[in-house]
Amino acid sequence: MAKQGIHPSYSEINVKCACGTEFQTRSTHKGDIRVEICSACHPFFTGKQKMIDTAGRIERFRRKFAKSDSQQSSNS
Repeated sequence: MAKQGIHPSYSEINVKCACGTEFQTRSTHKGDIRVEICSACHPFFTGKQKMIDTAGRIERFRRKFAKSDSQQSSNS
């Protein structure tokens, strides 16, 4: 039998994802947990590719290479 009083409390908590999904689980963590990605929005589980644009990096990349593509076509 396990010793009494040495184990942390194991209680129900809420997990909230950035996509809006919420679910309950049990954990030793105190308070709710916020996550950025969960099984409802992760590409591995959904089968959909999702581009997460951080600080406009994708748009800057497209603008940079649009200029180089136009210069190559005008030089040909």
